[in-house]
Amino acid sequence: MSEKSPVIELRNVDKSFGPIDVLHDISLKVSAGEVLCLLGDNGAGKSTLIKILAGVHQPTRGNILMDGEEIALNRPRDAQGRGIATVHQFGGTYPLMSIGRNFFMGVEPTKGFGPIRVFDRKKANQIAVEQVQSMGITRITDGDRLVGGLSGGERQSLAIARAVYFGARVLILDEPTAALGVKQAAHVLKIVNEAKRRGLAVIFITHQVMHAMAVGDHFAVLIRGSIAADFQKGEKSREDISDLMAGGESMAELEAKIEN
Repeated sequence: MSEKSPVIELRNVDKSFGPIDVLHDISLKVSAGEVLCLLGDNGAGKSTLIKILAGVHQPTRGNILMDGEEIALNRPRDAQGRGIATVHQFGGTYPLMSIGRNFFMGVEPTKGFGPIRVFDRKKANQIAVEQVQSMGITRITDGDRLVGGLSGGERQSLAIARAVYFGARVLILDEPTAALGVKQAAHVLKIVNEAKRRGLAVIFITHQVMHAMAVGDHFAVLIRGSIAADFQKGEKSREDISDLMAGGESMAELEAKIEN
């Protein structure tokens, strides 16, 4: 494997559901320590693409490669086993459970002897708090605190810290800043940069151009299931990207249509 091989790559991926074509000839790649921002409006095909990478759907045609070798993601467990972690809005956390419990959901540390073992709450809380703080969110200090009392940005941070702790190599963030205030969104963007610094390949799905430009190295605009543009940081302005997301029409053209 070449040192320049991307961590994960899609080559000419199509996805159809019966007679309905949802994705067309999608080719994308993300390297370690890189943030790929996948931009698109509602209905662009972002959710289907995420589900293919997460092993929920399989491509109708095309290939998925990891470290330069073709792989099959036939179920979510396959993706998880290869270090592909998907974090949805609010992190898929459980509001009525503690931070420590959420962090170790399904892989709880235990203590005791032989068959008599119980959840090691102290260890879980200590690790959870340490990991979240290591990502720069220092306000969280009590692992017994209920997740429902955290802000949206803090819940996202908890989910991302969990993915990193359990060995994620590819981090897929599905609209992580949607419905967040300015301060909360800034927390999430800070975490994205920290994940990048640690060498993860990050796929940041959003329709918010400003947030994408704050963290992205590589950008792809998805329109009606196809890649309308694929470019690097600095190659297009905010206005150019907004126009692309609007289907190639300039904002002035759209405003004129609305007025008429």
